[in-house]
Amino acid sequence: MKKNLFYIIIVLVFPGFYHASAQSFSPFGKWRGVFIYRDSIEVPFNFEITGKTVRDAKVYFINAAERFDGGRLVSKNDSLFIMLDQFDNELAFGINGQRLKGVLRKQDGSGSPVAVEAEKGKNRFFLSGLKHPEGDISGTYDIVSPNGDSTVGLFTQEGNKLTATFLSITGDSRYLEGVVEGNQFYLSSFIGSGPAYYKGNFDKGVIHGEQVGARGSRKFTGYENDEARLPDLYSLTYLKQGYDRFDFSFPDLHGKRVSLSDDKYKGKVVIIAITGSWCPNCMDETMFLSPWYKKNRDRGVEVVAIHYERKDDTAFARKAIDRYRQKFDIRYDQVFGGIADKQYVANSLPSLNTFLSFPTTIFINKKGEVARIHTGYTGPATGKFYTEFVKDFDREVDELVKE
Repeated sequence: MKKNLFYIIIVLVFPGFYHASAQSFSPFGKWRGVFIYRDSIEVPFNFEITGKTVRDAKVYFINAAERFDGGRLVSKNDSLFIMLDQFDNELAFGINGQRLKGVLRKQDGSGSPVAVEAEKGKNRFFLSGLKHPEGDISGTYDIVSPNGDSTVGLFTQEGNKLTATFLSITGDSRYLEGVVEGNQFYLSSFIGSGPAYYKGNFDKGVIHGEQVGARGSRKFTGYENDEARLPDLYSLTYLKQGYDRFDFSFPDLHGKRVSLSDDKYKGKVVIIAITGSWCPNCMDETMFLSPWYKKNRDRGVEVVAIHYERKDDTAFARKAIDRYRQKFDIRYDQVFGGIADKQYVANSLPSLNTFLSFPTTIFINKKGEVARIHTGYTGPATGKFYTEFVKDFDREVDELVKE
């Protein structure tokens, strides 16, 4: 019913225009999109549609150094849909010449839609005509917010162009891109989940910012500090007193129960990834783990991904996990743990003292004992922090394999 209403609104807003417009319309090429929040706040993003037909089309979202394969294309009547299957979302557009107008919404119609428009052939930010920057905010920052979360900000500025990411114990904000104008800065990104948007100002090594969402905002202050670091991410999650092992028993994609006590894992180093197909930081970990496993599995190493998904529904979860498996060419085991709720995860894995973040990674030695547990994930957008994580990961596995 909601999709039918969308078609009705499109026809009423642009009567008698869409038929001719859609006939001459081509979706292929580069686009500049804008999400429209309350108070006319605009959140820009870039995407490109490639291919020769709608059926073989691919949609790429472009954020700073990343070109993310984000969705498939569907054409219906005078409307165009970008199906963001990984996040169970869709961009539903009506066609108006070389412009698109519509909403970002859940594929099942639930939740609150966000208005969005797109224009063909435009760039994400119009760098010409911007005020000259009043300074260079490149650097590492201690970020302080009212809730007291420990966060590190990484900023790189070249003229008016700005890229950044924020690290926290739950992961990082991935690839943010934007501009500096005068003493103001603006950053955004989008890969198919929800848009991210940050804005603020700066003066003498201090930034005052705000993370803005569709339904609220959160202010923060950043102080330049080259030594800014998160707490030890290997110290936050651990086994409760009284437990000497970590184990689970969950079904795989075929319904077979999988447990660490299975013969397949005995005498091997096992890496447990607590993850979800909907989670951007989990996706970054998967893009690391999938090729890593192919190179290292002959060393006596196994990986098991415990998926917690958006619905506690076996059919839904299998579809989501299988799609995820194909997208990232996963060769290691995947099991379904239940719904993606932190308290639910903690209850389903009672040996852990807490559950703080998707993903969480557990290293099991050859004796079946927990060697280390890493909370969150430090992805490739974090530069030197990602390099440090990869070195530490490889070092840990090397030591466990040699035991």
